[in-house]
Amino acid sequence: MADRNELIGVAIRVVAAAAVSFLSVRYLVKYLDPNHSVNEESKKRVAQLFHELGIDREVQLSEHEVRIATQFVGGEDVGAGWDEIGGCEELVAELKDRIILPLRFSAESGSHLLSPPRGILLYGPPGCGKTLLAKAVARAAGCRFINLQVSNLTDKWYGESQKLAAAVFSVAQKFQPTIIFIDEIDSFLRDRQSHDHESTAMMKAQFMTLWDGFSSSGDQIIVMGATNRPRDVDAAILRRMTARFQVPVPNARQRKQILNVILKKERVDNSVNLEKIALASEGLSGSDLKEVCRLALLSRAKATVASGGSVTSLLPLEHTDFETAVHKYMRAAHLLVEETLD
Repeated sequence: MADRNELIGVAIRVVAAAAVSFLSVRYLVKYLDPNHSVNEESKKRVAQLFHELGIDREVQLSEHEVRIATQFVGGEDVGAGWDEIGGCEELVAELKDRIILPLRFSAESGSHLLSPPRGILLYGPPGCGKTLLAKAVARAAGCRFINLQVSNLTDKWYGESQKLAAAVFSVAQKFQPTIIFIDEIDSFLRDRQSHDHESTAMMKAQFMTLWDGFSSSGDQIIVMGATNRPRDVDAAILRRMTARFQVPVPNARQRKQILNVILKKERVDNSVNLEKIALASEGLSGSDLKEVCRLALLSRAKATVASGGSVTSLLPLEHTDFETAVHKYMRAAHLLVEETLD
């Protein structure tokens, strides 16, 4: 009996020691790993995104791939339909012909000439819808969309940035067809200089090497960039972006179409002449026009409340609301230009 009790006591001590060791290791991992909290938050975010996108959660991802997978676009940000983009008919038609159709054909044909371009550049002034067009392409083509934030590729630990750059393409491969979108690509892949930091230069070299590797494979992975300073993009990057599309400032006809898209869910009085508003807003981009409409609606809400009404029952927008909003916005833009020149 004494021997049995002694064995039980030894077993209990062994189990207790193992439990203490296990808890100690968990404690050390949690409080000594500098990326522990980031990794845990990334896992939660990825689980939520995978649920929204209907992605199989059983796909195995490494620590670096999890951090990249948080940049999948899901939910309400998944992208607009073509009918939600105004004033870009010719550009949309070209995007469909050069990107959407090849993505559909490449899965059926054996010819590499029918595959889509592996690098696409959207360039033009700010606020003209480059990011919106990129998301619309991804939605129309049925592609996963990675909105790559360059800040997420940088890490203070040596060698981690290269691993994160590699993870971008490995994640894209696991969930292809995939579009890797880089906004303001000139800030990341700008002209390389001899005084560039070593880690930055190595990360860029790694990114381009992997890009070349996937370009020569049958994987459906597209790198798409947007910039308003195309001349600052590295020449080696421009060489890889064989499909280039200019997104210009809209003309009067296109501004009218954009206004129609922005206001399609708003109550607008019959007195509103969108053609006159479009002519009066010369030089404004799509995002500028959205702000003009916001100012007009704010003016109508202010007038409604002042007359004793409620913002829940606003009267229809009138032409004078838009005239005032355009004048106010154009005056502010003109003053900003003057201050910049001074």
